[in-house]
Amino acid sequence: MSVANIAEAVLVLNSGSSSLKTALFVNREDQPIATCLAERLGTAEAVLHWSNEAGKTTYELTDGSMAEALAKVVELVEAALGSLAPLVAVGHRVVHGGESFGKATLVDEEVAAEIARLSALAPLHNPANLAGIHAMRDRCPAVPQIAVFDTAFHQTLPEHAYLYPVPKTLYQAHKVRRYGFHGTSHQFVSREAVKVASLPADDHGLIVAHLGNGCSATAVVNGESRDTTMGLTPLEGLMMGTRSGDVDPGLLSFLADQTGKTLDEITSMLNKESGLLGLSGLSNDMRTVSEAAEQGNQNAQIALDVFCYRLARQIMALTAALPKLDALVFTGGIGENSRLVRKRVTEHLRVLKIEIADERNADNGKSSNHVISPEDAAVKVMVVNTNEEWEIANQSLALLEK
Repeated sequence: MSVANIAEAVLVLNSGSSSLKTALFVNREDQPIATCLAERLGTAEAVLHWSNEAGKTTYELTDGSMAEALAKVVELVEAALGSLAPLVAVGHRVVHGGESFGKATLVDEEVAAEIARLSALAPLHNPANLAGIHAMRDRCPAVPQIAVFDTAFHQTLPEHAYLYPVPKTLYQAHKVRRYGFHGTSHQFVSREAVKVASLPADDHGLIVAHLGNGCSATAVVNGESRDTTMGLTPLEGLMMGTRSGDVDPGLLSFLADQTGKTLDEITSMLNKESGLLGLSGLSNDMRTVSEAAEQGNQNAQIALDVFCYRLARQIMALTAALPKLDALVFTGGIGENSRLVRKRVTEHLRVLKIEIADERNADNGKSSNHVISPEDAAVKVMVVNTNEEWEIANQSLALLEK
């Protein structure tokens, strides 16, 4: 695209502790003209990969810092746009907004301070997200910085869905409750599913299963989240790539007694050494696990069985939040691409009259307008590709218009 044809641009940032992902959107088109991945930040091996229509270019970073990576991104964005004048906003993914943020928010000093305070709920994510915000404010002080929160979409959960059955004082004093995550994905995908399936905007019930290295499922009623599988942290809920999902809370004290491990060590194990990786002993990648299972690896078969069964069980549980179920929607890397997982999961859902058509499932719904269930099915089963970066850009533009 010629720089002369660019009227406005939004840069989307996802800042992590050791990585940075960006996407550059122009003229309200839902596909970026350029993307960036900076990885291994904080090490001597830090690199930045910039991809656009010309191809992929890799840059070595001198000191490997987030500041250096962002400086390079700004330089590349300026070159892509011709200048920074078309850049109307920088949209930042922020993992935890607690109860403070239910929508995209313009970042000022007060908002930045609240994001910092909420770091207690997401110590691995919020500080990194905030560092990206501060760095971009320094680099582009005239450009609005907008925070879009993973938790915001789930702020419509009713009290009976978000409260834990623990002493109420823990909620009152420390805001211990269920928050949910992957909100931008669930919001984008549920809206797209309603559009594709021609469902009434004010009369629909969906379950969206976002399945990647991190996994969550959400019950959506008339565009609002009514229940979701993740909780206070992203560890609750479904089995994931390296996360266990739901386990008996007594497991922690049992393992501490039996192994001598500390609470931090056990929590790290549940987050980083469990899930598909832990049960298969092979990988956190569903593609690797599925291939091994098909070749007869028993541990891989067990990991796949547990993953699909626990997902189906959670989908069944989420129907309690719905007045009706119009569609089950798969998204995320696994949800969009694993024919085997979709088939195995839906086989556990026969009591809901949910089924898929093998020929539609075979091409991920591409030839059947995203629908992989039979034509006359009572509940549609769909595959909808997520676009979290565009959702952040779209929400940023909507906020600016207000």
